Amino acid sequence: MKIRYALFDLDGTLTASAPGITRSVQYALSKLGIEEPDLAKLEDFVGPPLSYSFDRHYHLSESDIVKAVEYFRERYAVTGIFENDLYPGIDEMMREASRCGVHTAVASSKPEEHVLTVLKHFNISQYFDVICGSKFEREADGVVRPSDKSEIVRRALDYFEKEDPDYREHAVMVGDRSYDIEGALSNKVFPVGVTYGYGPREELVGSGARFIADNVEELEKFLTTGSI
Repeated sequence: MKIRYALFDLDGTLTASAPGITRSVQYALSKLGIEEPDLAKLEDFVGPPLSYSFDRHYHLSESDIVKAVEYFRERYAVTGIFENDLYPGIDEMMREASRCGVHTAVASSKPEEHVLTVLKHFNISQYFDVICGSKFEREADGVVRPSDKSEIVRRALDYFEKEDPDYREHAVMVGDRSYDIEGALSNKVFPVGVTYGYGPREELVGSGARFIADNVEELEKFLTTGSI
């Protein structure tokens, strides 16, 4: 497979962002009177939309979900966003992919302004042709919901489709959670999972990943050679 276009998730794929996210979730829960001392339990919040995770794991009412997301951002935007590290080898991988003619994008469920902040903080924004994150819309019931992962992937792919109508034959989506794999499959591009992030191998396999990299070096080799 000749890879010309590679889309990347951010949290758990390019950056190890759990400390800032879990501490900000912990802060949001405490503001609602819920004490959660075990940060490891909150790692499931890395990747999926926050509103989904607050509902799934703590069964909050819609009004409390809105408050929880606001409290999360209260801490995350100032402190949590920088409690984050670039995975070793990512900078070198992006340089090598660029050298090999691979055009790249970020497709993250994180709010787009936060995606830009993180990429600029780690000085890797220059590697990406397009950067897409969640855009929030108020629906008929009055609740503001983030973009679906499939829609975020679609927006990123739109950029490449303008340049190459046959882009799907040469495009991959890389991520560490089932949402990334499902976003790839719904847009008919090759799904790639990484196990060095926050999703277990069985989650990636079960959601349909066709190639799984256990470290950044394996991912770089796949992106630059197309060899499975």
